[in-house]
Amino acid sequence: MTKTLKTLSMILTAAAVVFAVSCQRQEVPAGERALGLVSRDQAVYVPEGAGGGPGALSMDFSALERPGSPIEFTKFFHLPPVRQGETGTCWSFAATSLLESELRRQGKPEVKLSEMFTVYWEYVEKARRFVREKGKSFLGQGSEPNSALERVRQYGLVRASDYPGLIGGRTQHDHGALFRELKEHLSGLEARDDWDEGRALAGTRAILDRHLGRPPDRIDVDGRSLTPLQYLAELKLVPSDYVAFVSFLYLPFYTKGEFRVPDNWWQGADYHNLPLYEFQMAFLRALRKGYTATLAVDFSEPGYSGENDVAVVPTFDLPRSFIDQSSREYRFWNKTTTDDHAVHCVGYKETGKGLWFLIKDSWENAYEGRHDGYFFYSDDYVRLKGLMFMVHKDAVKEVLDKFDEGK
Repeated sequence: MTKTLKTLSMILTAAAVVFAVSCQRQEVPAGERALGLVSRDQAVYVPEGAGGGPGALSMDFSALERPGSPIEFTKFFHLPPVRQGETGTCWSFAATSLLESELRRQGKPEVKLSEMFTVYWEYVEKARRFVREKGKSFLGQGSEPNSALERVRQYGLVRASDYPGLIGGRTQHDHGALFRELKEHLSGLEARDDWDEGRALAGTRAILDRHLGRPPDRIDVDGRSLTPLQYLAELKLVPSDYVAFVSFLYLPFYTKGEFRVPDNWWQGADYHNLPLYEFQMAFLRALRKGYTATLAVDFSEPGYSGENDVAVVPTFDLPRSFIDQSSREYRFWNKTTTDDHAVHCVGYKETGKGLWFLIKDSWENAYEGRHDGYFFYSDDYVRLKGLMFMVHKDAVKEVLDKFDEGK
């Protein structure tokens, strides 16, 4: 590939700034090595497809010291990664994976649970709120892991074999047509000023049934017929045992408030707000205790690479020593940090040179590298771009005690 390198001349004693367009590592001039610039990451453009053009901005990962394999991590039980396909349902895949790990942590049998059972009822509840708010509620495929647990509390659980959400011989999830129909249905009601909840939900369920199949009212468990709520009780999973944390300046610390992102479509205000240092330490302590956690992140970043299995913060974005509460807040405020994705953190690796997290991921870019369905997140990435985590309350007793309600 042709390389283009533009070097701005050094002004007084300021360091040279290099703009590189390449998919290969650039040689660092001797003058820059003398100035101590060797450790700086380089920005590169990665071509996308065969259509020409520079493609997406990324970084040169060739010199990055990173874990080589998931086996290097202290990791905890989790079922193999599952693709979410062409859907915006990462929140359900992350939350479902967490519950599967929790079953084993609590000494219960291995069970593959259905992500799509929860997704079905989430669509129903989105439609219900849209009608009750007379079209003012945000309508999208996305959501948050704690909303998935609210659906579990409300509707129960079934196994993936009971409800795969795939009909007509399909083997991969694709909710494009489903969501277009759902949006047209609800927008039509809004245009007619028709806010009859019963008719709205009947139409919603007809669309969902056509695309996902009708969810079971009862399932067979060891010869017994159980409702999904009875099955949830049988598993002894308690959705209210899981708590979510954020770290923002727009909320007072050690209080609960709203996670101000569109995917918090119900405007839930039960997020526990911690200072950044405690946020990151609570996340790490939970893992050290043997718990896993979901994590909401921004993955539209040049340091996020499926091909390389890693997520880091390049120095051309922000040197790690500059990552703090204010730099994190600034990026959220100006929308260069957005709530893009939810994943399940299933392990960690502590080294003398840094800390890494093992991430189980359902999105397509997690299958571009050498470790299908896994990412390695650096601690600086979580510090700057990890927006929310959710974990069992027993893993974070130390910080929950600092909140007025003590939970």
